[in-house]
Amino acid sequence: MLNITIDDQHVPVPAGATILDAAEQLGIEIPTLCFLRGYEPSTSCLVCVVRNRQTGQYVPACATRVVDGMQIDNATAEVSAMRRTALELLLSDHVGDCLAPCYFACPAHMDIPLMLRQIGQHQIRDAIATIKQDIALPAVLGRVCPKPCEKGCRRNAADDPVAVCELKRYVADADLASDDPYRPACRPDTGKRIAIVGAGPTGLAAAYYLRQRGHACTLIDQAPRAGGRLRREPGPDELPADVLDAEIDQILRLGVDTRWNTRLATQADLEQLAATSDAVLLACGVTDAAQIQAWGLPVARRGPEIDRNTYQTPRAGVFAAGNLVRGKALVVRSTADGKEVAQTIDQYVSGREVRGPARPFSSRIHKLTSEEIQEFVSGAGAACHTTPAPGTSYHGEDAADQSNRCLACGCVAHGSCKLERYAIMYQADASRFDGERRPYEVIGRAAAVLFEPGKCIKCELCVKIAAAAREPLGLTFVGRGFHVELQVPFGGALDQALTRVAAECVAACPTAALHFRDPHAGPHTQ
Repeated sequence: MLNITIDDQHVPVPAGATILDAAEQLGIEIPTLCFLRGYEPSTSCLVCVVRNRQTGQYVPACATRVVDGMQIDNATAEVSAMRRTALELLLSDHVGDCLAPCYFACPAHMDIPLMLRQIGQHQIRDAIATIKQDIALPAVLGRVCPKPCEKGCRRNAADDPVAVCELKRYVADADLASDDPYRPACRPDTGKRIAIVGAGPTGLAAAYYLRQRGHACTLIDQAPRAGGRLRREPGPDELPADVLDAEIDQILRLGVDTRWNTRLATQADLEQLAATSDAVLLACGVTDAAQIQAWGLPVARRGPEIDRNTYQTPRAGVFAAGNLVRGKALVVRSTADGKEVAQTIDQYVSGREVRGPARPFSSRIHKLTSEEIQEFVSGAGAACHTTPAPGTSYHGEDAADQSNRCLACGCVAHGSCKLERYAIMYQADASRFDGERRPYEVIGRAAAVLFEPGKCIKCELCVKIAAAAREPLGLTFVGRGFHVELQVPFGGALDQALTRVAAECVAACPTAALHFRDPHAGPHTQ
């Protein structure tokens, strides 16, 4: 046996073992993108570099054999910087969006492509669960939202956007009309109590997400019932009272306590509320400076002074969000504030570092040429942009056809992509080495397996898998240097190249450059 220490942890390994083997025995994760057990390492990605403490050299852990007495640094700042640079170099040539443009256009950052995919497959129960991960009042927003997501829809550049808001309304209305409307699971009671002053869109959304985290919530409002500005601003034709009431009931039935006809008037009122709660959220809408000062809080340009990342006021345990701090905002922005401040309050009452809501990593293509837009459109449904007539709703097939117009701009592997995962882990900057990018293209639109060359990092895994399985054609590299490309020999199609191991190649691909045309169907059976 040979002896090696990694980050000062000792482990004996058999002769021929690699540093990666030793790390796995210790339960230490070393990132790899171009390595797959059972195949010879190609050491092309270099994200598995470690430092040999005795020689000072940086070596790839996947291919470097252990020498007796070897001492390896894996978790140092220097090694992390090397890995981060390797990832940033790969990202500099990566033509793909982790998240679709509509995600960033939506203030609530809802996973719109997933919702559309679920509607397209008539999975309405799954679709409402997806919606309510980020939007607590979808039937309301389906009626009053000015549709910023549709303004950001990439299909605008080709014809018309997908009717996202109407589809969200369709799903939410169907859920409310069902015998068993969707109810999210709530964690066990944490023993923490949150007082929420204001039962408008921000306060309601905050209560919805805080209850799911197991915290007791009390909604306090000077009005006799919940709703806030949703009771005043939209007309009854735009937002019928029964729809608003039904959606509020879905939030209250999670076990939210209420105190109506109650006004928070003085600093003493606020102090008493804070003394009997683990946190207080002020979400009572536009409030004048005199009232804010009466609470004993410093005043900023638009309401009480807060940390814009965390919604914290200078008074410990007191948070403020929504139009109280914005002056005037879209209802979707107010509900998004409720979701975000719920994350922050959860951090606070749980004793964790208060950092505010997480901001996702995303590689982004940004501006596309007209040719690239058509490349996206060629893979989507050809239905026209249609919305139901006033007073009516979509039927199932109409909704599916409209949903299938989605260009699927986001990555099919978002959340499971290894490149994305390690970019997050090592805080890689996707734009650090920004330069001229290659065109966006998809090869094999008619095949079971699609190939996006702009996402390929030349890891060689699919080439090795196909070769080991003795595929008749398989895959190969063509060209030299920066111009090397993965291709099917002799101009063949992907379905001809991968007749036996398509699923293995797709599963091994670290960036989803190879993926199934229908990710739920898998490979065609022969």
